[in-house]
Amino acid sequence: MAKEKGRKLIAQNKKARHDYLVIDTYEAGLVLTGTEVKSLRQGRASLVDGFVQLDGGEAWLHNVHVPEYSQGTWTNHSARRKRKLLLHREEIDKLAAKSQETGHTIVPLALYFKDGRAKVEIALAKGKKEYDKRQTLREKQDRRETERAISAVRRKQRA
Repeated sequence: MAKEKGRKLIAQNKKARHDYLVIDTYEAGLVLTGTEVKSLRQGRASLVDGFVQLDGGEAWLHNVHVPEYSQGTWTNHSARRKRKLLLHREEIDKLAAKSQETGHTIVPLALYFKDGRAKVEIALAKGKKEYDKRQTLREKQDRRETERAISAVRRKQRA
């Protein structure tokens, strides 16, 4: 069996980018059981309520929903168990120091397979205020309108 190459996205947390200002991102490995890997290979997971907690010098991923494997038996995993993240000591220390600051948290952004191994992209993030969210939406809308206007002008020039 040939090992798959590249990055295969399983789940993405779009709401996190809306609710938080992403300061720094990290890629972490996951400690999983066999049925969890099989369930992820079917492309089933949800990062919506997920967060990362640091305790005892280790990083743990909480509230990420990986549904039970349909063909699993008594060896099946619980859907919302906490999972250990594999990070370098320096990364954990840096995250611990930064996450102690007021308003900072660590959230998962994406869950994917990279060269056959399950990885999660986590971000050190700061919560946005309501007016920040509105401003981000306004900027996004302005960018979209600008692109539409430019493409309309280009279409007229070609015609």
